[in-house]
Amino acid sequence: MIDMMKSLKRVASLKRSASINRRALNVTSPRGLSVLSPRVSRWSGVSRLFHVLVVIGFVISSLVAIGCGYMFVLPSLSQAFYGYGASKTNVSLNSCNIFNGSWVLDDSYPLYNATECPFVEQGFNCLGNGREDKDYLRWRWKPMDCVIPRLDVQSILGMLRGKRVVFVGDSMSRTQWESLICLLMTGVEDKKSVYEVNGNKITKRIRFLGVRFSSFNFTVEFFRSVFLVQPGGMPRHAPKRVKSTLKLDKVDNISSHWVNSDVLIFNTGQWWVPGKLFETGCYFQVRNTLKLGMPISAAYRTALGTWASWVEKNINTNRTRVFFRSFEPSHWSDQTRRFCNMTQHPLSEARGRDQNLFSDTILEVAKNMTLPVTVLHVTSMTALRSDAHVGNWSDSPYTPDCSHWCLPGVPDVWNEIVLSYLLTDYRLHF
Repeated sequence: MIDMMKSLKRVASLKRSASINRRALNVTSPRGLSVLSPRVSRWSGVSRLFHVLVVIGFVISSLVAIGCGYMFVLPSLSQAFYGYGASKTNVSLNSCNIFNGSWVLDDSYPLYNATECPFVEQGFNCLGNGREDKDYLRWRWKPMDCVIPRLDVQSILGMLRGKRVVFVGDSMSRTQWESLICLLMTGVEDKKSVYEVNGNKITKRIRFLGVRFSSFNFTVEFFRSVFLVQPGGMPRHAPKRVKSTLKLDKVDNISSHWVNSDVLIFNTGQWWVPGKLFETGCYFQVRNTLKLGMPISAAYRTALGTWASWVEKNINTNRTRVFFRSFEPSHWSDQTRRFCNMTQHPLSEARGRDQNLFSDTILEVAKNMTLPVTVLHVTSMTALRSDAHVGNWSDSPYTPDCSHWCLPGVPDVWNEIVLSYLLTDYRLHF
C-alpha cells in the first residue's frame, strides 16, 4: 500500500512538472508573437487599445492647453494696444502698406493739450495762437489693410526705460521730436521729472536738444542737421558767387553723437531748394572739387549715398532701429510763398503733391542698403492735410507758414506709426 501511494505521488509530480514546462515553452513563438490562449490574447488587445486611447487623449489635452495658453498670453503681449478692432492689431505692419489709407474723424483725438506741454514751440501751438476751428485736431490715419492701434502710454514708457531715442534732421524733425515728448508726457505724473538736460529753451538754430524722462531713465534727443552732410566754408580760389559749400561726401561732423542710440529717425529735404542753397551762395563740393553745375536732385542723391554708407559702417542694427522719414509736402498757393492754400478739412485727393523726387530717392537708397532701414513714407498722407499747417497761427502772424504743422496734429500720427513698428516687431527686445 505504501509503495502504491509513493507511485501515485511520483505520477502527479511528473504531470505538474510537464504542465509547467509546457507553459514555459509556449510563452512566445519563434517570431516573438504571443501564442497565449484566446482569452489572454483578448485582454492584451484591450490593454493596448486602452494605452493608445490614453496617448491620444494626452495629445489632444496638450493641444487644447497650448491653444488656451496662446489665447491668454498673446493679449498680454499686445497690452500696449487698445481700441480700433482688436482682431486686426495682430496684422504685421510690415505685411501691409500702412501709408495707403485715408483720414477719418475720431473724437478721441487730439492725444494731448499743447498748452499743457512745455516742449511745444509757441509757433506750433495754433490754438494758443488764436486758431478757432478745432476740426484739424480730430483726424486719425486709417490704413487700408491694417490698423494703427491706439497706444497705451504707460506701457510705452516702461518699454523705453533705459533707451535713447534720437531724431536727426531739420525743423520738421524737431516738430516730430516735440510731438513725441508731449505724447509721452501724458503718462508721467510728475511733469517736473521731464526736463531738457542742459536747461536749454527750444530755438530754431540750436544744434542739440535732449529731454530726459528721469523716472524712466530714457532720453528723447534732437540733433539739428538740415542736410545730413557737412557744411563747409568758401574754398580757396572759388568764384565770388560761392560763399559756402555743402560737402556731399562727408556726413555732418556731429554724427558721432548719433551712434549708440536705440531708435534713430532721420529726415532731410526742406532745405534742398535754391533759396536755401544757390541764392545764399552755397554750392556743392565733392572731395576738393566744386560742382557748380550739379543739380539739386543729383546732389541730394549723392548726399543720401554718403549717409547710407555711414549708417552701414557705424550703426549696429542689432541694437538700433533706423527710420528715415520721407518728404512732407507744403501747401503754398504759388511759388512766391506769400499765401497758404489751406482748407478746413483734409483733401480727398493729393492733387499731385504725393509725387516727390526726394521721397523716391529715399526709397531707392534705403532699398539698396545692406542694413535694414524703415522708410516712413508720409508724403502721400501728408499731401492731403492742407488743413493742418501753421498758416497764420504762428508766433509771427504776419508771416504765413504753409510748411510746418500745428501741434497737436500730423506729426503725432508719424510717432504713432513709429511706436507701432517698435511694439509690433519687438526689435528693441522690450
